[in-house]
Amino acid sequence: MAAARIGQSLNRALRTRFNAGNCRSYTPKINFRAGNNFSSGPRSPEQLMGELRVVLTSKEMQGAQELSNEWFALADKDRSKSIGPDEFRGLMETIGLSLQPAESDALFGVFDPRKSGEISYTEFTNTLRGEMPKFAASLAFMDQYTGHYPSAMASLRRVQPRFDAAETDEWLESLEAVLSHHGPTRARFLIHELMDEAVRKGVPISSSITTPMCNTIPTDAEPKYPGDLAMENRISNLVRWNAAVMVSDGNKRAAGVGGHIGTFASMCDIWEVGMNHFFRGKAYGGGMGDQLYIQGHAAPGAYARAYLEGRLSLDHIMNFRQEVKGGGLSSYPHPRLMPGFWENPTVSMGLGPLQAVCQARFFRYLHLRGLADTSASRVWCFIGDGEMDEPESIYAIARAGYERLNNLIMIVNCNYQRLDGPVRGNSKVIQEFEGVFRGAGYDCIKLIWGDTWNDLIDNDHDGRLIEVLERTPDGDCQRYAAKQDGRLIRAEIFEANGLADRVAHLSDDELLSAFMLPGGHDHKKIYAAFAQAEKNAESGGRPTVILAKTLKGFSLATFQGRNTVHQQKTLKDEEMLSFRDVLNIPLTDEQIKNPKGGDFFRNPGPASAEVQYMKERRAQLGGFLPSRTPAKTSTLVDLPGPDTYTLFDKGSEKPMSTTMAFAGLLRKLMKLGDFGKRCVPMVTDEARTFGMNAFFHEFKIHAPFGQHYTPVDHDILMKYSEAPDGQILQEGISEAGALCTWIATGTSYSSQGCPMMPFFIYYSMFGFQRVGDIIWQGADARARGFLLGATAGRTTLNGEGLQHQDGHSLLIGLSNPAVIGWDPAFSFEVSYIIEHGINEMWGKDKDLIYYISLYNENHPMPKLPSEPDFKDNLLKGLYRLRPAKEGMAYTVRLIGSGSIMQQVLRAADLLEEYDVATEIWSATNYGELHREAVRVERQSRLRPHEPKPTCHVEKFLGGWDGVTVIASDNITAYPQLIEKYVGGELIILGTDGFGRSDTREALRRFFEVDAESVTASALSALSRQGKVPADVALGAMEKYGLTEDRPDITMDHEWQA
Repeated sequence: MAAARIGQSLNRALRTRFNAGNCRSYTPKINFRAGNNFSSGPRSPEQLMGELRVVLTSKEMQGAQELSNEWFALADKDRSKSIGPDEFRGLMETIGLSLQPAESDALFGVFDPRKSGEISYTEFTNTLRGEMPKFAASLAFMDQYTGHYPSAMASLRRVQPRFDAAETDEWLESLEAVLSHHGPTRARFLIHELMDEAVRKGVPISSSITTPMCNTIPTDAEPKYPGDLAMENRISNLVRWNAAVMVSDGNKRAAGVGGHIGTFASMCDIWEVGMNHFFRGKAYGGGMGDQLYIQGHAAPGAYARAYLEGRLSLDHIMNFRQEVKGGGLSSYPHPRLMPGFWENPTVSMGLGPLQAVCQARFFRYLHLRGLADTSASRVWCFIGDGEMDEPESIYAIARAGYERLNNLIMIVNCNYQRLDGPVRGNSKVIQEFEGVFRGAGYDCIKLIWGDTWNDLIDNDHDGRLIEVLERTPDGDCQRYAAKQDGRLIRAEIFEANGLADRVAHLSDDELLSAFMLPGGHDHKKIYAAFAQAEKNAESGGRPTVILAKTLKGFSLATFQGRNTVHQQKTLKDEEMLSFRDVLNIPLTDEQIKNPKGGDFFRNPGPASAEVQYMKERRAQLGGFLPSRTPAKTSTLVDLPGPDTYTLFDKGSEKPMSTTMAFAGLLRKLMKLGDFGKRCVPMVTDEARTFGMNAFFHEFKIHAPFGQHYTPVDHDILMKYSEAPDGQILQEGISEAGALCTWIATGTSYSSQGCPMMPFFIYYSMFGFQRVGDIIWQGADARARGFLLGATAGRTTLNGEGLQHQDGHSLLIGLSNPAVIGWDPAFSFEVSYIIEHGINEMWGKDKDLIYYISLYNENHPMPKLPSEPDFKDNLLKGLYRLRPAKEGMAYTVRLIGSGSIMQQVLRAADLLEEYDVATEIWSATNYGELHREAVRVERQSRLRPHEPKPTCHVEKFLGGWDGVTVIASDNITAYPQLIEKYVGGELIILGTDGFGRSDTREALRRFFEVDAESVTASALSALSRQGKVPADVALGAMEKYGLTEDRPDITMDHEWQA
């Protein structure tokens, strides 16, 4: 089979050469040179190659097929094996190319240039193909790694309207004159000034997306530094030292626990300036302070500062990444592990920036709705320059721009390094990011050069130094930092470009020192950038980004700037001694080489000037950060009474879906005074699908700038209505963005002391499968709320096909310990599950996520069952809906959930025709049944001296020697979670495999979860137990048209021809 396919590919490649030379094929395309001259004498290798190509192409599929079949037969069906000269000659004869011995040897030699005496199939095809052609002539600019790239659209300018052509030509001639006499830097400056002045005069044009590679804030515009610089430098050094030693010490004592030294070393100074002057604590006022989203790899820095502040002990930091015994520190920002310290998990790359944007947006939502004063709360988000590659980061940038989130400040830590190497070795990442952010509508502050190097920029009277720096690739800048050679910097940046006189006044050491202190490590320049960002947040109308140039591993001389810095986990004694000297840490050689009880951690003590300074600064800013202070929701909010949830108790003959039941209950909840205001319905552009379009007019869609257009449906009752105080969050087509908004909503009880209950309803397939990482982030953040997986079920969402039909979200959700996943069949189940969730999350202050599968199939809804304790059992995951009728020959148990419960109920009627009674059970939560059973098993294992306890599912289904049939619209692995606890013969029917489009009836028959399949399965199991003849079961299968044959085009590969 494999050989046949390769033969097909070979033939396609050969035909491609003749028919469409630029087409693609499965195997390497065999393009070959022309040449088919024939003669009566011995043929040359070139002639033989030409004839071989003709033979292989003239027979269409047959020639290539024969060659590949024979080749793999000779090579023992292993493509990696080779054939020799004799086998090669026989192979050529087989496909129709007759060769004399000398000719065969000559042709074999063409394929065996190494003279190894054998050739592989890959060598054969590569030689037959010849040299690969260039990809495209238009990509010649790939050799250019800096500057502006050519455009294919330049010719369009000639045909665009030019209005007064003569005046236009004069302007263009002026530009040409500036370029000729003063160069491109002067021309760029004039154009930028002209554009800025035009904007000031009200001309509606867009500003340039990049500016010269200078600090945005000139030296003479920097504000006076308000703090004690010498003191703050000492504090920065202490924090940087303790952070690095924490990682190194942890790995020396517990090899392999990991950690990162270089990341915080690069951002320490930015962090410290923020902590001493800008980051607002919980008691600041105008909200509950600022939210910080720091780079996850920089967590040791936050711990190191908290150690100096006295919030963490020496035992804490000596147990970094050693948490099992208690008292340790988590690897990254994890509120689930350190609930009083961390607020925002960030280390899943890209999710921190997106979450920060949604947090800033939700702060504004709370304020505009009058629920909380967030006027003084900002969101600061630290991003690594490598993290900017994540799609979530790019989407976050765009969203903050069009939402005009002036309360958001992003700080991109541009240390030019990813985990393995440079972020953009061939270009300028700061310039690239500036274009991205400015294009999205940000105020962009570039923080590139430190004080001494910036003097060189300020004195660059002709712009030539800026030009050199702009065309020096980041990869070279990284090399200069790693080599730490002032002479190299002088030679390559200055002397090679005729600028030696610019640095004649600096020694090589001074030049190196200037280069090695970029803007992201200069406290005065950091303060200037932060002060401007803070001013933007207070009075501007757009988000701000600070692009800060730093050095990864700053001050760690042996590995700063090197590609290996991210993997650096430990410090050798000599490295620690050097590091100590650079930072001026008061430790002796003996304390470093032979530490006793953590001697090499340095804390000057609570009475020291350094610690007193830190505490005073934090007191003025409203308290320590990071810090998490969750409100006790159970004491703040009056919960709805039990009567709220009884609206479906009597059932309904009128068909409805569980989705509609949810919408009806949610509307009722939203009208309940203070509690109702705290309910936040969220949709990703699918409200009409879920029957929630009626909400638009009543509760309105949140739009911070109002509705400045007349909607197309303005003249009907259920019109599309937007308002600044709108309650509904319409998230657009972005499950990732919506989930991050859901997290911001579900954690507002902690971030602002303002509990809000999010209800996010979406296509279930696009939840755990698509954005499961963000749901995991929500669990880590201790978010509380509801996720509603609507249009659930592989056969219930019948027309949408493979990528929409969900039958596995409940199983994936079970992997998240905070998620409680439900699969209700009836409207009263939906109501009581939501009541339970509200009481658990707000009445008992549990940090849980309730995931509920909702279906779009309409059917009558039954009234409450009469079984005692049915509600308690429903909330445990399993209850008996209906007992078996008496007086029949046999009894089986049928368990259903979700929409397939309707098939179970119909199967009960069919089984009565065979004198079989049925007990009907509703399984609302297989996951919680499984979790409870696992807990009981553990208890039993650890208490062998006590009677064995019984789990809930075993209590009801264990003592049974009859037949049980489970049917659901989920894959069978989900109900199999309880298999070992069910007595007797158990059959599980589910929807394993890819979904597809058809009617519900056809799909349920295909997946064998329809009523007839349930009936036949029960009869088959009764037959195996010897209770009914096999002919009865076979007869039922024949009657219902059930056969063993079930072709599946998605997995049966012979269907693919």
